[in-house]
Amino acid sequence: MYAGGMVKQLLIYERAVPVSRQAHGDLSVKIGGDFSYARHVNSVPLMAAEFAHAADEYAVVFAGQGEDIIPVVLLGVRDNENLIVDEKGAWTGKYVPAFLRRYPFVFSSDDNGANFTLCVDEGFEGCNRVGRGERLFDNDGERTQYLESVLGFLQAYQVQFHRTRGLTKRLSDLGLLEAMQARFTLRNRQVLTLSGFLAVNRERLKALTGEQLAELQAYDDLELIYLHLFSMRHLTSTAERIGAGAAGGEQSSSDEQATQEPTAA
Repeated sequence: MYAGGMVKQLLIYERAVPVSRQAHGDLSVKIGGDFSYARHVNSVPLMAAEFAHAADEYAVVFAGQGEDIIPVVLLGVRDNENLIVDEKGAWTGKYVPAFLRRYPFVFSSDDNGANFTLCVDEGFEGCNRVGRGERLFDNDGERTQYLESVLGFLQAYQVQFHRTRGLTKRLSDLGLLEAMQARFTLRNRQVLTLSGFLAVNRERLKALTGEQLAELQAYDDLELIYLHLFSMRHLTSTAERIGAGAAGGEQSSSDEQATQEPTAA
């Protein structure tokens, strides 16, 4: 999603391959505070369980179409620009989405989700064979506690993924999601238009029957909807990061501010 459209999220993975004792028996992974690998993604998927954490500082919207609609957290308003990662690769926000915290690991599936294979991005600069960081396998070829914790994290992520898909299906079935765009006018008169995202239509939400609202309440969806709507106020503050020292932005006056006009697409 950008001042124009949506970025492929898995582009942060350069060379994801299945983890195995044969290929990675001596592999170590050093995780640090460098998020340079996320410098060129302006949004990443967000799980339902993360809404409360993310909505405090980011805009939470929806992207995709049909059965592939997912919640995403907005990290920038232009293509290939993450305004939360600074020029040194540091994360300048408080909350780091789980999608990025699981990197360089990811589950893959080639049988419609019946089975999953743990993969690691060998292109990640923290992957090494000189013992820096955490080993995946010990000298006997057994999984280390670190690898077990990685598997546990990704399994929990997958559970949340299914819960999140349930949320978006219910919102879609009720016709609550509407294509939106936001127009930002910076103080230097530069105009940016962000499109390619969906948001809950407040009027359609108010028009739901008591039975439909009760179903949303039963799944704890109403709280998530309100968190999403509340978070939309961060659209402007995200745009205001342009020129304020974040990576990739054009330099502009230090007192630059943005005004935002959200409209239906």
